[in-house]
Amino acid sequence: MSVSREEIQRIAQLAEQAVDDQTAEELKGQLSRILDYVAQLGELPKDGDGAPEMTPVRLRKDELGGADPLARPPADWAPAFKGGLFLVPRLGELDKGDDAP
Repeated sequence: MSVSREEIQRIAQLAEQAVDDQTAEELKGQLSRILDYVAQLGELPKDGDGAPEMTPVRLRKDELGGADPLARPPADWAPAFKGGLFLVPRLGELDKGDDAP
């Protein structure tokens, strides 16, 4: 499907964009290719007739593995925990490297 220069200018006007002649020519080709592709997609069978046979998908059963991490209190698995709170470094503490003053 071919797009005309007038259609390009109308689309540009609706989008409130200024399009010069060179850009309009490029857009004309690009939009024409996009519309041709969409037309090809429209020719595909919608009910699956003629589509290649697909290999059946085998799904594995979901199973819990190992111990439940929530079965233990957070103090057992948290890096730092005190008084019911997670402890984190102060802001900037991690930024101190070898070259820090």
